[in-house]
Amino acid sequence: MDVDKVTALISAAGIELTDRRRNGTDDGWSLSFSNGAVVEVRDNGEISHSGKGAEAVARLLGQP
Repeated sequence: MDVDKVTALISAAGIELTDRRRNGTDDGWSLSFSNGAVVEVRDNGEISHSGKGAEAVARLLGQP
């Protein structure tokens, strides 16, 4: 899944994107959302999530 699709899915659920930037290793994007979730979307399609709202974001993305 690419960064634009991830952003669209989460934003469509009413969770506002508050920050979008390249990650520290420059191999993907770090997205911060208003519910406290941080989503890392790597250029190879791998996705990881952390933070206070990570569970809600994982459900929206169909991840465990």
